Amino acid sequence: MERLDAFMARANAAYYATHDPFADFTTAPEISQVFGELLGLWAAMQWQAMGAPPQVILAEAGPGRGTLMADALRAVRRMVPDFAAALTVHLVENSPRLRAVQAAKLPDAIWHDTLATLPPGPLLLLANEFLDALPIRQFVRRGAGWAERYVAHGAFVEQPATPLARTAREGEVVEVDAAATDLVAAVAQRIAAEGGAALFIDYGPATSAPGDSLQALRGGTQADPLADPGSADLTAHVDFAALAHAARAAGAAVHGPLPQGIFLARLGLFQRTGALARTQQPAVAARLLDTAKRLAEPDQMGRLFKVLAVCHPGLPIPAGFFE
Repeated sequence: MERLDAFMARANAAYYATHDPFADFTTAPEISQVFGELLGLWAAMQWQAMGAPPQVILAEAGPGRGTLMADALRAVRRMVPDFAAALTVHLVENSPRLRAVQAAKLPDAIWHDTLATLPPGPLLLLANEFLDALPIRQFVRRGAGWAERYVAHGAFVEQPATPLARTAREGEVVEVDAAATDLVAAVAQRIAAEGGAALFIDYGPATSAPGDSLQALRGGTQADPLADPGSADLTAHVDFAALAHAARAAGAAVHGPLPQGIFLARLGLFQRTGALARTQQPAVAARLLDTAKRLAEPDQMGRLFKVLAVCHPGLPIPAGFFE
């Protein structure tokens, strides 16, 4: 019998070590090159707001195939060459399989198993669909008390738990993503002390803790998250309210969460996509414009996905978070 967070951590470690996750789902960088370009230029603007330090770490947590960072660097080298000269690319990835894929696109990158081993100094961190795969705990209201969910033989088993400081109805599930909250708090503490900014993009509610949001994708379709651990990608909705509270408590300034569609539109998603489309044949141009809509439209990824910025308190409101 394992506590749910231990089960989820073990299952995802096995999954990412042995599977191509992009056979099961598609992330924003794989949908459109403009996504990575805009995030790279967002990082460049934060670097300029920091006073353009001569050395800065540009890091990505959960870099997938390396597509986001490759697109970001291409835009930065073209538009802000001074930033390109100042930055060093660091990737936080513990899957040897994915590291090999990333190295083909980013041969000069430096890899880390965790954020804790990033070198000191000003940090600009990008994390797209990273927090949702971190392990969660689930609690169930039972009478006057609480039970915690464990996993045994492919099913949930409830064990008595320390009471939560939450109100809930009988049988209601409350998720606690301590791993994500602790990670964001550590990043915020570092940024407050050493300078920089972090951008977290993921899916989940903006103002309330998620209920039972644990899910699995196997072969591109929904699957039982407790069956065949290691054969599916396990994720859960991100508690953005808890992340924002933790980052502020650690001394950083917090902006958002903001719907992804609004954020990307403010950064110029449709203008940049339109410029690309004008150089293409009509069929390709139409597909490009469709990718922008997929990223930004409320009924697609634009509302479910949120963007949270964690910045040094001395920095101005970052681009995308003001009209």
